[in-house]
Amino acid sequence: MDYDKKSLELHAKMKGKLEIASKVPLETKDDLSVSYTPGVAAPCKEIAQNPENAYAYTVKGNFVAVVTDGSAVLGLGNIGALAGLPVMEGKCLLFKKFGGVDAVPICLATQDTEEIIAAVKAIAPTFGAINLEDIAAPKCFEIEERLKKELNIPVFHDDQHGTAIVTLAGLINALKVVGKNMADARIVMSGIGAAGVAIAKLLLKYGAKNIIMVDRAGILFRNRIDDMNSVKKEMSALTNYGNLKGNLADAMNGADVFIGISAPGLVEAEMVRSMANDAIIFAMANPIPEIMPDIALSSGARVVATGRSDFPNQVNNALVFPGIFRGALDARVQQITDDMKISAAIALASLIPSPTPAKIIPSIFDEGVSQIISNSLFLNR
Repeated sequence: MDYDKKSLELHAKMKGKLEIASKVPLETKDDLSVSYTPGVAAPCKEIAQNPENAYAYTVKGNFVAVVTDGSAVLGLGNIGALAGLPVMEGKCLLFKKFGGVDAVPICLATQDTEEIIAAVKAIAPTFGAINLEDIAAPKCFEIEERLKKELNIPVFHDDQHGTAIVTLAGLINALKVVGKNMADARIVMSGIGAAGVAIAKLLLKYGAKNIIMVDRAGILFRNRIDDMNSVKKEMSALTNYGNLKGNLADAMNGADVFIGISAPGLVEAEMVRSMANDAIIFAMANPIPEIMPDIALSSGARVVATGRSDFPNQVNNALVFPGIFRGALDARVQQITDDMKISAAIALASLIPSPTPAKIIPSIFDEGVSQIISNSLFLNR
């Protein structure tokens, strides 16, 4: 199927993918008087007396803002907030379908860090949680951290943490398939952006000991000078304990795991052949992965995952965020912690009790995915 053509036809026909639907009847004067004036004054007074009553009387308790500045949209890059609107609409569809969460796209006409923070804080009273989406690194780190400190509702940058959770879940099961453990595995990561940093930090929190990160300037090592920022400096102190230097091929030589969150075609067959036996490849660049699965498998990889739905083992944050927000809203947590993320990953991995090379992660359509992730958050309140 030509998905580009079909998508254009669908979006043109429907004029977007979202609509507002009423929960209540509005057929009579009494209906109007209860839902609007004069009756609506009663819940307004209750909320004015106690802001917590907003959760009882309004949409707030099941309402999420999907906020973007359009600076890092899917694999399209900095295409701007308006061009990113179809993606944000799609995200809202997934929230509703898989988590029962009402979500609205908020596309901001600014890419300035302070203006984004101010805008989100200004709209926050309406929402029970904020989902930051497709905001480029490194500013996404500061935006999220500031908002987490300055708001009393969960703020979750899904490109970072949703991707990290599903990657950890997939890797837990992939390591089971090959009979290796996280602490001993040598893990090479290509990409030190939002997702790459979040994945590395969550893997370290889970128990990984030997992670080597690589970007355009090569292997990240302590005291590297080229192409550095504060986040890369932080990660250089947490990874690559042997202070290896070189390029991606050097890093992959002898590695047990490759995780790509970078760019198409970076990994060659020879690099896979140089890895340890029973190598694991997570090539998650979209829409074209770092290496195609057939090439990776024929070059000796045992388990291969991508971000695409047309290959086995799709590692996609859509598996995670509906359940994460469902649980966060229901549990009324103020922050989604690392322990919650790890619990969510373990719960997701548990849905595949006997993983195989072709099945290490559930499908988004598998029954119980959102519910088990949601329930996992209650265990860490």
